[in-house]
Amino acid sequence: MLHKKPLLLAGALCAMTLSLGACSGKDDKGGNRAAQVGFVVVREEAVPITTALGGRTVAFETSEVRPQVNGIVRQRLFTEGGTVRAGQPLFQIDASLYKAAVDQAAANLASARASAQAAEEKAKRFEPLAKMQAVAEQDYTDALAQARVARAAVAQSAASLETARINLRYSTITAPIGGHIGRSLVTPGALVSASQATPLAVIQRTDPMYVDIQQSAADMTRLRQSLASGGVAAGSTSVRLKLEDGSDYGLPGTVQFSEVTVNEATGTVTLRARFPNPSGLLMPGMFVTALFDQAVNPAAMLVPQAAVQRDFDGSAFVYLVGKDNKAERRKVDADRTVGANWVVTGGLKPGDRVITQGVGNLKQGSAIKPVPASSQQRVGAPAGKSADKSAATKGQ
Repeated sequence: MLHKKPLLLAGALCAMTLSLGACSGKDDKGGNRAAQVGFVVVREEAVPITTALGGRTVAFETSEVRPQVNGIVRQRLFTEGGTVRAGQPLFQIDASLYKAAVDQAAANLASARASAQAAEEKAKRFEPLAKMQAVAEQDYTDALAQARVARAAVAQSAASLETARINLRYSTITAPIGGHIGRSLVTPGALVSASQATPLAVIQRTDPMYVDIQQSAADMTRLRQSLASGGVAAGSTSVRLKLEDGSDYGLPGTVQFSEVTVNEATGTVTLRARFPNPSGLLMPGMFVTALFDQAVNPAAMLVPQAAVQRDFDGSAFVYLVGKDNKAERRKVDADRTVGANWVVTGGLKPGDRVITQGVGNLKQGSAIKPVPASSQQRVGAPAGKSADKSAATKGQ
């Protein structure tokens, strides 16, 4: 029995040696075996450059309701927080003085018309008498002048009457635009004036809705230089939104314009987009993220993310199927992703075979057995005969 234990120990050591030999990646002759890897063939394609920028929602139209005449507010004529239409009465100011002013202006106009009629009749009677020299020429000239003055007085009185009527109309404050109206900032009995700084209420039209987007002036300049040089093409004006909770806003918008002035405090340029808002989900002042394809790179390449690795300095590299089925390591420019792919803008050329499967243990110059990544395959070093022998030894 004592002699059998050394024999068993020796057999176990031998089995472990055979097993390690199988895992070392060497065949029976001691050479490196080719690892089976999957690859994709890259090609140039137009890839949109998607930009994500923060922005704020802004009402399509905003109107501060203000009085245009002085007086005491007698009545509020709308429901706070509701919807109003353009021209709808909102407040009623005491109109007593303005009605009296209209009556006075109407009376002055009637008096002026009577005086003008008398002056014109006098000038008409003096005309034949002046021709016969029955009256002095100067008397006729004075009569004509009085008739003209009387006609001007009629025009002045008519203008005063129109002014009085306008002021009377302004005593009923109406909505300048249609939209949602907020709370009333005055109550019945308050004294208001045409020169006051505080509005009576605020109306906002929120369908459609604007979104003001802030973009760095440096990024805008680089984009314009790329467009001018032909490096990229102009993208779409369509915009998508992400709300504050991360959810997507269902309706797309359109970029309307970008300002030509840089904000000196922030160094940004404002772009404005317009979105439909039929359900009122967007409210003025919300923070949102705008996503839009600001440009299109016509010569980019999409590489699956699994194929791109990072070096110690952060630079990106991939492994290619090189000559004689050897792995070739190559640095690439990969700064952003689209879906499940990296967008590679440098380091590759059309037709390169990029290894996407089995890249974990690859080194420069490693022997490989490439197969298309889309085919059914078993990626990795296949088990050799030595591994089968090891399993057989363990079974004994």
